[in-house]
Amino acid sequence: MKKISLFSLQIGKEESGQIQQALEGKSKASELEKRFGEYIGCEYALTTSNETASLHLAMTAIDLKRGDKILCSVNAYPNVPEVVRHFDAEPIFVDIDPDDYNIDLDDLERILSKNKSKKLKGAIITHVAGQPTDLDRLYDIAERFNILIVEDAHDALGATYKGQKIGSLKADITSFSFNPHKRFTTCNGGMLVSDNEMLSERARLLRNNAIVKSEWDEDGGLGYVYDVVDIGLEYDMSDLEAGFNLAQLKRVDSEIKRRKEIAAIYHKELKGTPHIELPKELRDHIYSMFIIKIDKNRDSFARELYKRGIEVGLHFIPLHLLSYYKQKYNLRVNDYPKALRNFQQILSIPIHAGMSDEDVAYVIEQIKEVAKSRV
Repeated sequence: MKKISLFSLQIGKEESGQIQQALEGKSKASELEKRFGEYIGCEYALTTSNETASLHLAMTAIDLKRGDKILCSVNAYPNVPEVVRHFDAEPIFVDIDPDDYNIDLDDLERILSKNKSKKLKGAIITHVAGQPTDLDRLYDIAERFNILIVEDAHDALGATYKGQKIGSLKADITSFSFNPHKRFTTCNGGMLVSDNEMLSERARLLRNNAIVKSEWDEDGGLGYVYDVVDIGLEYDMSDLEAGFNLAQLKRVDSEIKRRKEIAAIYHKELKGTPHIELPKELRDHIYSMFIIKIDKNRDSFARELYKRGIEVGLHFIPLHLLSYYKQKYNLRVNDYPKALRNFQQILSIPIHAGMSDEDVAYVIEQIKEVAKSRV
């Protein structure tokens, strides 16, 4: 029986070479920031220890305070509301668009139009599975209601919207991940990007304990003198991780190309399969995940695939169903009906550059066989 993992990490000589250079004392973090900024097309790029650190740093940079409110999709990874709660601020959950699993912009606009609180500061917008939300409309909403936009692009590195890369558009801050599926301990890392100089400089200051240092110079400056000017964090990325991630950055476009090839095969071969609904391509889609819907008995379908060696996932369990948020904000199961209905059907199947055509064919064959057994 074949074993097909949900995701895989591709590692080669380039990663080893970059790590060796880091071990020899070459600064890789600054090089990664430069290369990443060039790749995205943004003004400022800042490495962080991981993507959660990047989101938390973003909240610190926008000066989030106790009692402030941040809008976010109820269909997001738990680190999204988590970084809001660490400030004793309040995440305001928004239902989803059932076609792309992103935040429902109609609901977002409705909530903003009814909002009377001056404490509502902004929104964290997650691009699920590598398909961006309707950014033209989002930016228009943000401008009309004067809110900050932080884009959670942990699954959207290399993704584009109308030909422009996510992170180069109109978000105040965008957060990326080098470990998007939180599954690999080989290396970690995040990246915070922005075209806002003030926010970027504040984030850079706070990332390293808000320490400002003197410099050694010929006029008698003492390089060991430092001061602390704010409450900071320690979220810098090591040069070893930066070297590894530099090599991984070079793989992004080729891996997107391969995932799109696999997605095209899935769409062709699984079209019309009973009980299966395929993802909708509403905008540019890089297929960081391939999320199908099972019209009945999703969990038994998943168990059967797992028995056949196919690893599957669930992206995501709606936040209002998780114990902490359900109890903290007295949320009910039916408060977000579109997310709930979506959650009961969605299933992520393998899609990654490590899959061969034979692997893809095996996944298709097993899905079709399991689908036949549905009543």
